[in-house]
Amino acid sequence: MGKITGFMEIERSTEPYREPDERVKDFKEIYTDHNELHLKNQGSRCMDCGVPFCQSDDGCPIHNLIPEWNDLVYQHQWKDALERLHETNNFPEFTGRVCPAPCEGACVLGITDPPVTIKNIEMAIVDKGFKEGWIKPSLPKKRTTKNIAIIGSGPAGLAAADQLNKVGHNIRVFEREDRIGGLLMYGIPNMKLEKKEIVNRRIEIMKDSGINFITNAKIGASNKDNFNINSILNEYDALLLATGATIPRDLNISGRELNGVHFAMDYLTANTKKVLDANIDSKYISAKGKDVIVIGGGDTGTDCIGTALRQGCKSLVNFELLPQPPQSRADNNPWPTWPKILRTEYGHEEAISKFGKDPRSYRLSSKKFLGDKKNNLTGIITEEIEFVNGKITPLPGTERKWKADLIFLAMGFLGPEHVLSDQLGITYDERSNYKAKYGEYKTNINKVFAAGDCRRGQSLVVNAINEGREAAREIDIFLMGETQLP
Repeated sequence: MGKITGFMEIERSTEPYREPDERVKDFKEIYTDHNELHLKNQGSRCMDCGVPFCQSDDGCPIHNLIPEWNDLVYQHQWKDALERLHETNNFPEFTGRVCPAPCEGACVLGITDPPVTIKNIEMAIVDKGFKEGWIKPSLPKKRTTKNIAIIGSGPAGLAAADQLNKVGHNIRVFEREDRIGGLLMYGIPNMKLEKKEIVNRRIEIMKDSGINFITNAKIGASNKDNFNINSILNEYDALLLATGATIPRDLNISGRELNGVHFAMDYLTANTKKVLDANIDSKYISAKGKDVIVIGGGDTGTDCIGTALRQGCKSLVNFELLPQPPQSRADNNPWPTWPKILRTEYGHEEAISKFGKDPRSYRLSSKKFLGDKKNNLTGIITEEIEFVNGKITPLPGTERKWKADLIFLAMGFLGPEHVLSDQLGITYDERSNYKAKYGEYKTNINKVFAAGDCRRGQSLVVNAINEGREAAREIDIFLMGETQLP
């Protein structure tokens, strides 16, 4: 694979983002144009490693054929590379932008050297495919008589719909929001995943391939709902729940009710709606001229940072409960497991550029929100902690008061909402997710399946795609007794 001596001659070099000072002025994507010669050289670094751990359980969840398309890019066979990429990944334009790339953490070259720039190459392949017109709608040669309902149009629901449509089933996807995409549309900000050009482009191809989408679908059992869940169950031959894990983890400390304390996803969703339609002001939250604190790290926290900077915040701090990660792998974090190391993501980079310092403060526990007589947030009190035998231990005398006009809670998600599952009688696991065995995706209710974050808990887009693909296979077997889906 690649050039025999490529990894010995060529150093890892990722495609740069736009300059921080420039990109914070807009909500356009942070990425720069692809350089094919650069990517050819980076593809040449892919070793003929014998066992490609990038495809293992520690690497790519959808088992992308990474060494194959790395080599094809090196050989300048871009169309063939696209075909190999689409063999395992329905939406590489999404994962190439937002996936943290566990494949790179498991890259064999990464044992001794910086790993191959797999994520950059993946994104470039699919972007070229769209640019050249290679990616087109594809109607199945023959339709079956089976009708399948999918509730939720995030990555799991879309992947399942795409797969089941390929074998000729009639697919209808229900989405409660005003636009299709779920997490892809409203959970990830525009500068990381562009909506009109990237997300909608794929949705239009799926529509032209025969998949039916319904937005503003309020599904339940009351007169307020425009679709009845029991009627859907009776009307369709199979039902897939792909509703995501949408209940956010709260911070129930004194002052939680103050104006100015918001869940991160409410903030990000409202902002994206404003970006897509400037006339929308409902629920919009602006950080312009305000002191902002983001509680919680991870991608959602970083996205809040990037959004607040683009809105023109006055100051920005990011609280993290855990200690600062090490610069390199710890002894208990060996290859090929995901490297738990310090990463400076796009939002951190932008904050450093604007304010001259990293916004993150570690080992902080939030004790009390502070407010004025009008019930508006004015700040927060924290204390430093340490971990003793895995338990959080406060450090006496470390209390500190922080000024804040806005605080965003980005502490993860607890599980799916239970309105539909309660009405259907679906059982939950110990974490309140829909109970459906991995690999089978069947719930306790006949012909009802579950996949993605609503089944496994909060996770990566690539894991959701994997579960959607696997659930599609199981649904096809359930309906037809066999399947040709991979």
